[in-house]
Amino acid sequence: MLPGAYIAYKKNGTAYYRASITYRSKHISLGSFGTEEDASLAYQEAGRLLGDVSITFGDAFSLPTILNFNKVISLLNFRDNHIYFKNPIYLKNNYFIYYISKSDELKFDIDDLFYYSSHKIMRRNGHLFVSDYGMQINILSRYGIKNYAVAGRDYYFANEDPTDFRYSNIIVVNRYYGVTKITSSRGETYKVQIHINGNYIVGTYQNEEQAAIAYNKAVDLAKKHGICKNFQTNYVEHYSPREYAQVYSQIKVSEKYLKYLERL
Repeated sequence: MLPGAYIAYKKNGTAYYRASITYRSKHISLGSFGTEEDASLAYQEAGRLLGDVSITFGDAFSLPTILNFNKVISLLNFRDNHIYFKNPIYLKNNYFIYYISKSDELKFDIDDLFYYSSHKIMRRNGHLFVSDYGMQINILSRYGIKNYAVAGRDYYFANEDPTDFRYSNIIVVNRYYGVTKITSSRGETYKVQIHINGNYIVGTYQNEEQAAIAYNKAVDLAKKHGICKNFQTNYVEHYSPREYAQVYSQIKVSEKYLKYLERL
């Protein structure tokens, strides 16, 4: 067999070839190939990437290679930063870059390194998500951003770079279902709306958590009046069960909303 190539067989008996390399006592799989020559070529190219420091990280974007681009990133990161990740991650000072493709890179804080080193990021219809326990999880949920949230209204990027997911760059404006922050010359208030057959105003509140509880109360009232809808409700973590119950019992919703429910 040619250097770095190993023959393997599919279930139907068809032969294919795998390539691998050992570097700094780490055995690294390089992928599967249709011919022995291609597998050996992948091995040779991996050895050149790992051993030739004159090949810069920037070269990875124009370097012709039989290796998968994600594998090239992993190899260069291992060479330069001495840590191997299966996912296409390259470490920088105090942050890292995750490459979905050559033209699609995302920045994250080092605090997220363990998570994304074991969770592959995918993009579909403009949404970024990972597979976690069999479910597709939007990566924005790690910042307390709901699936329905709208960029520029419910959250925004401080430096206007939508690929920069470092915590200091993501500003969450509206954290709760049905709650919208309103800023005026008189300060900040929180408007609560519930969608049934159109949007109905539940009320305006001075406190974001109280507004979230008001929305939950509006949902409970809607269900009590026979509205069968899969409403999402808010989890308010800053309140103990007793504090939550006290606010819930005292919070008021608009008379117009109550009259609407009575007419159903």
